Amino acid sequence: MTEDRDRYIVVGVTPHQPPPVLREAARFARQFSAVIVCANVSIGHYVVTEHSDGSVESRPIDPDQPDWDTAVFERVLADKIRGLAAQEGVRVEFRQLAGDIAHALGRLAEVLDAEMIIVGSRQGGLRSSMHEFFGGSVAAHLAHRQPRPLVVIPLSPAATGARLPRYEPRQ
Repeated sequence: MTEDRDRYIVVGVTPHQPPPVLREAARFARQFSAVIVCANVSIGHYVVTEHSDGSVESRPIDPDQPDWDTAVFERVLADKIRGLAAQEGVRVEFRQLAGDIAHALGRLAEVLDAEMIIVGSRQGGLRSSMHEFFGGSVAAHLAHRQPRPLVVIPLSPAATGARLPRYEPRQ
């Protein structure tokens, strides 16, 4: 007899999440009969307590920041995600996490025994370039530091024959 349990797909999201990542995640969830667990990670906080559902209590790294008791997933983002999930007929849950993005997503996937992790590729621009320069690609870290399948949704694919941003020759 097999145990009847929910299946999960962890999706890394940001407050300005591009819709293609959410649409593709919902499509995967429908195909896998899985629940989408959308996780936003605050890199300016550290984990104090981890709960059995993968949610966390955290505190700001900056001692001048006011403490907050419970991590709250951004309402506007949650509403946007709920709408996309409803269009695909899939359930969605939310987790506000803290710390290193790749570690937090990998840990959540481990706790939930998720089928996979889905993230978007970087979109380009100064902010994402600086993040990648200092912290590296979240997708690369996930691909090398956790055992689950990783799906990277391309957000700004380079044209065929175009140089890839990471491989530009240095002058």
